[in-house]
Amino acid sequence: MSKNISLYLLPVAAGLLMASCASGRRSATGGEVTGVGGTSWAEPTPYGMVLVSRGSMDMGPSKPDSAWNLAADTKGMSVDAFWMDETEVTNSKYKQFVFWVRDSIIRERLADPAYGGNEEYKIEEDREGNPVTPHLNWNKPIPWRNPGEDEARAIESVYRTNPITGQRELDPTQLNYRYEIFDQTSAVKRKHRLNPRDREYNTDRPVPTDIPVISKDTAYINDEGEIVRQTITRGLTGDYDFLNTYIVNVYPDTTAWVNDFENAYNEPYVRMYFSHGGYSEYPVVGVSWEQANAFCNWRTDFLKRALGKDGIYVEPYRLPTEAEWEFAARAGENENMYPWEGDLPISEDKGCFYANFKPNDGNYVKDGHLITSRVGTYAPNDFGLYDMAGNVSEWTSTAYTEGVSKLTNDLNPEYRYAAAKEDPYKMKRKIVRGGSWKDVAHNIRSDIRMWEYQNEQRSYIGFRCVRSQIGFARGQQLNGKK
Repeated sequence: MSKNISLYLLPVAAGLLMASCASGRRSATGGEVTGVGGTSWAEPTPYGMVLVSRGSMDMGPSKPDSAWNLAADTKGMSVDAFWMDETEVTNSKYKQFVFWVRDSIIRERLADPAYGGNEEYKIEEDREGNPVTPHLNWNKPIPWRNPGEDEARAIESVYRTNPITGQRELDPTQLNYRYEIFDQTSAVKRKHRLNPRDREYNTDRPVPTDIPVISKDTAYINDEGEIVRQTITRGLTGDYDFLNTYIVNVYPDTTAWVNDFENAYNEPYVRMYFSHGGYSEYPVVGVSWEQANAFCNWRTDFLKRALGKDGIYVEPYRLPTEAEWEFAARAGENENMYPWEGDLPISEDKGCFYANFKPNDGNYVKDGHLITSRVGTYAPNDFGLYDMAGNVSEWTSTAYTEGVSKLTNDLNPEYRYAAAKEDPYKMKRKIVRGGSWKDVAHNIRSDIRMWEYQNEQRSYIGFRCVRSQIGFARGQQLNGKK
């Protein structure tokens, strides 16, 4: 699977490297300032994504709904252009992430002397023999067929035998993904500048003498194999203090189907939903906000490795902000409560459904589906995005707190809060949008927000990724209404 994706992405490198060296300006003569040309490149369409052009709209419900105790609460806002997954991330795509983590563990062990110590699985020198930061050699294939004795031990070490069924299965407890994120937003704030004179521009005030205090997230695995997360608070020493480390177990919680629904026979979904090929093109569920962020980071690094070129900036994959999600779902239209025109998720003339939701009390199947449906089953909205209402609710990057709309700017609105381990649980809420297969029509509206705790894994919450567009094509159409 990884090989196929890499082959697809190799042409992307050429696309990014097609830089225009011509400045398009006349040469500087007669002492006139004509400007300096800059290098630019045309960003190719990311695989499986559609472009949502910059635009503005009134965010939030424009009409009160007394039946749901919903007040009219709109806020004008604008967002810049971004790419968005045309469908929710599927079991198949998320499984590629899980298998990559599995294969990285196996490669680490194949290079370990305890498993034979094959140095070809780890690169520690460049072609000239100079030392480099040790990293895995993904060009060296894992010997899945006919492995040697030590190689077989390394491969089998990530599997376990189910004590009840006797079946061989992946050991989810080992599938941990470590990554680092540089918090540029905090790093560039004036209050965090190392030179005290650069923190205060008002010359009527004294130069600050205090050392700025920062919080830094770190993580490690203890001797018992448990992930330990810590938030360190200390005086600022440099940019490294804004580099946060996370370790996330990436395997979905397949038991969510039972834990979300008491007194229901959902065991078949526990066994089959993520593992059976028949569900490959269904949205992944049982994935927490933390796991969704880890997937976004891996997806970015996966692209960078496929490009194989240093010095190329790649906009990271990430979760959409709440504002981006709502703008994309409502196709930038103030009048839309849903991703389509009208106030109902069903065509009154034809009787067909526009989304996968719960049409009646106790009747999940009236729309043709009991639980989730294959992504892209229903028609897309005007932006070309599928399932922006129903199927599964979707994580956003935005933190939830009461009155969050009043806290955000009207330019690319976003409220983030990196909750420390010691923070009260209520501070670890994140906004989810779109409603799901288990929700009634009201709850799949695109103009209302809901929330969930960032470490929860639900059978009705999934996600999709976005990437900010690099630059803005001349003549590109604006989306949305003012």
